[in-house]
Amino acid sequence: MKLYDFDGMFDEKLSAYISNNVGKYKESEWEDIIPAMYTKFGDTVIKSLGVSPNGYYRSLTDEELVKSLCSHVKKGVPVSEFLCRAIEERPSCKPMLLPLLKGEDGVKQYAANILGSSAEAIPLYMQIIVSENDEDFKNQCIDYIKENADLVADSALDYYKKGVQRELMLEILSRVTVRSDEIFNILLNEFRCGGDVQVFAGYLASYGDSRALPYLLDKIDEEGITYPEFQELKYAIEALGGEYDKERDFTGDEYYDLIHSSQNTDGADIFAAFNEGLGEDKKED
Repeated sequence: MKLYDFDGMFDEKLSAYISNNVGKYKESEWEDIIPAMYTKFGDTVIKSLGVSPNGYYRSLTDEELVKSLCSHVKKGVPVSEFLCRAIEERPSCKPMLLPLLKGEDGVKQYAANILGSSAEAIPLYMQIIVSENDEDFKNQCIDYIKENADLVADSALDYYKKGVQRELMLEILSRVTVRSDEIFNILLNEFRCGGDVQVFAGYLASYGDSRALPYLLDKIDEEGITYPEFQELKYAIEALGGEYDKERDFTGDEYYDLIHSSQNTDGADIFAAFNEGLGEDKKED
């Protein structure tokens, strides 16, 4: 199958257009113009091919589209948005993309990008995150799982109880929308057992069960909490429909002092210090 570098073709046309319009547009205007040009290019007939990029991919079968994706990645030919969109627009391509999630680097990322949080892919993502060593790809899968966490609530519970990727499973469980006493109690117990207050308060906020409010209010009243913990607890309380209006003094807290000192610093002083530093460097030269 012939592979076409449509992005390369577009870049050539774009370079020529920019050269012929130097100074005509501001940088902010180019940010809008270039995507619009790319979209229009997708429906522009390329004389040497007799078809537009979108037209070319519409002429391919499901199998040819997925094979083209794999070939582009394997041979280092840039994968255009036109190809990805053509695959994404055909639900019948999904079954062929699923095996690619456990395939080679590059292809699996494209497959995940196209499948997103679709129901068919979520169980496979769960298998991947407990066995994958590529942290970036694992995080990509986790993000998609969290968008459809109800589908794997039982699996996440099972992995959690077995001690497999417990932190990740808690993160997933916190995004389950179907109410469960078991999940609520797990998230609450983790919060109460002295773990990372910011993380576990965030999980309770994400889960959205207001029964956590008394525990959050008790915790935020403690004298020993840090300013970042206070902020996350206050956010969680408000997210669950509660309020906390007590005045607290965090003077002496490293994070609090850093924030407030930066807010009170005169910009001119910063600039003067910066210039002074440049002068010192210059003297050394």
